[in-house]
Amino acid sequence: MTDPLNTATLRGAVDLSSLRNRPATPAAGGSSPAAPAHAGSQASPDGGAPALVFDVTDETFPQVMELSRNVPIVIDLWAEWCGPCKQLSPVIEKVVNELGGRVVLAKVDVDANPQLAQAFRAQSIPMVVGLLAGQPVPLFNGAVPEQQVRDVFAQFLQLAAQHGVTGTMPVDGAPSEDAEPQEPALPPLHAEAFAAIEEGDYPRAMAAYEAALAEDPRDADARAGLGQVRLLQRVQQLDLTEARAAAAAAPGDIDAQFDVADLDIAGGHVDDAFERLLDLFAGLPGEERPRVRERLLELFGLVGDADSRVVRARGSLSSLLF
Repeated sequence: MTDPLNTATLRGAVDLSSLRNRPATPAAGGSSPAAPAHAGSQASPDGGAPALVFDVTDETFPQVMELSRNVPIVIDLWAEWCGPCKQLSPVIEKVVNELGGRVVLAKVDVDANPQLAQAFRAQSIPMVVGLLAGQPVPLFNGAVPEQQVRDVFAQFLQLAAQHGVTGTMPVDGAPSEDAEPQEPALPPLHAEAFAAIEEGDYPRAMAAYEAALAEDPRDADARAGLGQVRLLQRVQQLDLTEARAAAAAAPGDIDAQFDVADLDIAGGHVDDAFERLLDLFAGLPGEERPRVRERLLELFGLVGDADSRVVRARGSLSSLLF
């Protein structure tokens, strides 16, 4: 896969703002606020920064948000009753530990922390999400093979480097000297677009990326960024429950199906989005199909042309075309 994490700055797709400034509740006996809740988790014994693997709660999540400004964070949403979670969690912990502090793993028991489960829109678990500078990055859902975990984490680290989140966390939990965020070397128009995204000014961000593409039509980062911002603008006012109800009531309504597909992409449910649009395409008369095809191609570029899910969906689209 190449660049499957182009949806990194999905600001607004997952709203964590309500959890950002929540005061942490100290644990009994002065232990770390991110104290372990089950076997395998670690926490800093002196109540300082967390170790490589630790549990997080609704109350302690603001500390994780702050830490993500310096060190890439992987969020593992799990539950005790979830069999696939028990298969996946040891794999994730193994890979995180092998990365030697370049990422840390925050584990969320969705049953014990309903606010976090709701904030991350955890409709199914296991669900794994990245966190960079307080912004969520959809990674994958379900118990995936170890090699896929390694591939996705490698690309997550590349994305973190692009955004200047390059700190490391030693095993003892003390941030290393290079744990300060470094400013990414972005071209001026890309920097303008990124600043506009941070401010929620999506029209200005799109204009900046379009200007970058006018200067260099081969600028893949600008093309991906433009796709991201278009998606952000489309989903920012959507309500998932209402959108799904509207789509279910009108299976042939292109706009209603587009809304749910956008929300699925933003939430990391890539296969669901593609399947929805392919089914829509197959059931439409010929004159209405180009619009759906264009949206599919846009989403293919957003996820990454070499992503296995895109390859499968592109093959299905080709078979429907010919």
